[in-house]
Amino acid sequence: MYKGQILLAIESSCDETAAAIVQDDFTVVSSVVSSQIALHAKWGGVVPGIASRQHVIVMNSVIKEAIEKADVTPEELSAVAVTVGPGLPGSLAAGISAAKALCLAWEKPFVAVNHLEGHLFSAELDGAQVEFPAMYLLVSGGHCMIVYASERGRYTLLGTTRDDSIGEAYDKVARELGFEYPGGPIIDKLSLQGKDRYQLPRPMMERGYDFSFSGLKSAVRREIDKGNVVKEDIATSFVVASMDVLSTKLRKAVSEYHPNSVIVVGGVSKSPILRSNLTDGSLGKVKVIFPSLKYSTDNAAMIGAAGWWQFKTYGASEDNVPMMSNLSLPLAERKDDD
Repeated sequence: MYKGQILLAIESSCDETAAAIVQDDFTVVSSVVSSQIALHAKWGGVVPGIASRQHVIVMNSVIKEAIEKADVTPEELSAVAVTVGPGLPGSLAAGISAAKALCLAWEKPFVAVNHLEGHLFSAELDGAQVEFPAMYLLVSGGHCMIVYASERGRYTLLGTTRDDSIGEAYDKVARELGFEYPGGPIIDKLSLQGKDRYQLPRPMMERGYDFSFSGLKSAVRREIDKGNVVKEDIATSFVVASMDVLSTKLRKAVSEYHPNSVIVVGGVSKSPILRSNLTDGSLGKVKVIFPSLKYSTDNAAMIGAAGWWQFKTYGASEDNVPMMSNLSLPLAERKDDD
């Protein structure tokens, strides 16, 4: 079922327990994700203690399923890669413990992977070829950043959020409208049914590359407090405003840095409005790449791709690498925002 070398990848940074078998050319042989949404829905968000316990409960079965689906044996693996940060401490610890135990039992190299870097690799899991220099827009529940890569692995952070991530803002707006967690997908769905008729702000849209979404979220709340709102129209107005900010800043970055590729990753990259905004030709002739929907949210296949690049470039990690809940993207440079 596979042609090159393979490794096992494990992802457990938040509330998905995931395992995958990935080839050294980033071909996904198998990918398994166990979601905890039903466990956290009644609490309105992820509860760290519940998340870590559930990872421990299902970890072995998820790994076993990934191996069985790929029809491989532990002896055929070249390494085991795992997310070591950023993320929830207890969740990360569950995956790291499992990976280190397997490396010890199977006598395989251990590869520690940055979750953020994993997202940057997610668009290449379907065979897309990134041409460097490249510009990345990472938009998810926990992160919002624009990153320029002069070459693979050499990152310059152009801008990040000063408050809420875009995905967090999605969920908070959904909560204001009375929707259960996770509300982001509901907001995206409603945004295709309503009208952009509420005058919502575009925070910091013309200022540098950093983001701020707290003011936009507050503006939505004020509209709701007025009463008699049309939920579909609020959703549409919020998403249009959010995507306008993301698209405008990305266009500015492309104009300034002239990348050969633009890659948009993370759960919010699923937004049909964002995809439409960035594939309408306004970015010029630059190649625009999105991951497939199944690889946009957290998964182990992206950790496998990033793990392969790291393993081939730097070799195995030390087996005493700790969990790093606040791990940042490894940067060559951080540009000061205007």
